[in-house]
Amino acid sequence: MMRILRHLVRYNRKGSAWIASRFPKIFASPDPSYRATVLSRVTRDIKANQPKLVLEAGGVDRPLLDRSPDYEFVGLYIEERPECARLYDRFVIQSIEEPLPVEPDMILSFTLLEHVPNNHAAIRQMYSVLKPGGTIHHYVPSKYHPYSLGLRLIGPGLQKRLIPILRPGAEDVTGYPAFFDLCSANAMSRALERQGFKNIDVKAFYRANDYFAFFTPLFILVTLWENLCHKLEWRIFASGFVISARK
Repeated sequence: MMRILRHLVRYNRKGSAWIASRFPKIFASPDPSYRATVLSRVTRDIKANQPKLVLEAGGVDRPLLDRSPDYEFVGLYIEERPECARLYDRFVIQSIEEPLPVEPDMILSFTLLEHVPNNHAAIRQMYSVLKPGGTIHHYVPSKYHPYSLGLRLIGPGLQKRLIPILRPGAEDVTGYPAFFDLCSANAMSRALERQGFKNIDVKAFYRANDYFAFFTPLFILVTLWENLCHKLEWRIFASGFVISARK
């Protein structure tokens, strides 16, 4: 049975890739990548403000930034991996919800906050330690995209079992428990504003159809839905968003 399922998934993934290659205007992302957007904002911020300490939360052994002589680069996560000692100047093992032992000029994360059970606490801790004039930059998957809804429906246990079949090769980067607390552009913006953050800047993204490439008809339907949401600027149904703010 599993052999048949794996064969069907391979067949559908090839079909989805073929359709996407034939009709790129429909299936390709209408925006620059969200990773590139985060990096652009962070790089511009570093150049303009010359931070002395940068905290990247959740990067573990795949950080967005590199170490630099221009700033102290501190990593933070709930566990440490062997590469962390090489990738960061310092590494802190804890949740971002807990009191932070550093005073950064910049805090950034990439696909972390959806895994945090209490983002009100995370926002409070970030604001409390961030130096005046300091900035935050985060990419956050949005809770009302079909992928996020499906993820919460099946739960992390079944997700772990399905990933090797539906998305082979993604086992090391997906499958962690996700809570999606405050993970919509509007909810996160309001929470940051209530905490005292200023200059809140949100950029929504609408493309996460690859998660549905295992079944080509669903891949097509989700893509058409994403295109409609993008055209009508329905941020609530975005696949994710980059959010930046200043203390």
